Amino acid sequence: MKVLKKVSILRTQKDTAHTRAERNILEAVKHPFIVELVYAFQTDGKLYLILEYLSGGELFMHLEREGIFLEDTTCFYLSEIILALEHLHSLGIIYHAQGHVKLTDFGLCKEHIQEGIVTHTFCGTIEYMAPEILTRSGHGKAVDWWSLGALMYDMLTGLPPFTAENRKKTIETILKGKINLPAYLTPDARDLIRKLMKRQVSQRLGSGSNDAVPIKSHQFFKLVNWEDVLARRLEPPIKPLLRSEDDVSQFDTKFTRQIPVDSPVFSTLSESVNSIFQGFTYVAPSVLEEMQKPRIVTARSPRRSRRINSRNTPPHLQQFAPRPSPQDTEIMDVTVINQQWIH
Repeated sequence: MKVLKKVSILRTQKDTAHTRAERNILEAVKHPFIVELVYAFQTDGKLYLILEYLSGGELFMHLEREGIFLEDTTCFYLSEIILALEHLHSLGIIYHAQGHVKLTDFGLCKEHIQEGIVTHTFCGTIEYMAPEILTRSGHGKAVDWWSLGALMYDMLTGLPPFTAENRKKTIETILKGKINLPAYLTPDARDLIRKLMKRQVSQRLGSGSNDAVPIKSHQFFKLVNWEDVLARRLEPPIKPLLRSEDDVSQFDTKFTRQIPVDSPVFSTLSESVNSIFQGFTYVAPSVLEEMQKPRIVTARSPRRSRRINSRNTPPHLQQFAPRPSPQDTEIMDVTVINQQWIH
């Protein structure tokens, strides 16, 4: 669950835009390797995003445990990430970042980026940022392929390609430093990293109109069947042993041992200001479909076990969904599934 204070979001137009983009993207994007938004709702003071729980943990947590990944493991996870990024790009979305992998954090994504259009937003993790973001010279979808190259390097070596003792020097190294490629990497791996991390955008693999196509055709992925990857037919190289669906053993205990605290909200927003969040509420289609399924109950006597359909139609959606705030009530019935939060 992601909780956002409305007052904090409204402090700058940028924060409001980032929150709106995250909410809209999570609703619009349906893909095997992208996290699913289950619910979105609000109270007078906060916004809530309920996301699919991924019990396998973060990829970097597993990388930290392993030290480095073998090339086969790296190839597997890069393949899934490439398909996720390719899908986002087809929708005009730049990701700006880093069992089966799933992309999860869309708070810094940019929406509606068309071919040839550049944006100037400075956001993301410094070590994985493309040079054109750091220089604020304008950037497009190719920044994601630079970040993919940086992630690939990290997987295979245990460290990002460019690091320094402070933020300023790290930026200088990204802009001017030379990539040190260990001798143990195969020629195909070294070649792909070099081509993904070209500082000249026009020379970067994936920068053209074909987007991910030349990357998927690279020799590093020569054994990959992309249809099998998309269908998740392949056996993941890392399969955590989980005790239950809500097992949290794959996450840092620093977080899992914390006691959840719902921080208080001391300010009250006016009705006109709150109208900015009109249409935020959402319930995933998969939840609605589940509600429509016949209920299966088991009678107390084994002789009388039978399938029983509810006599009445399923209760109204609003009985299951979190109680909408007043500004959502008027539009709940017609917009709960399809309306994007656009204001």
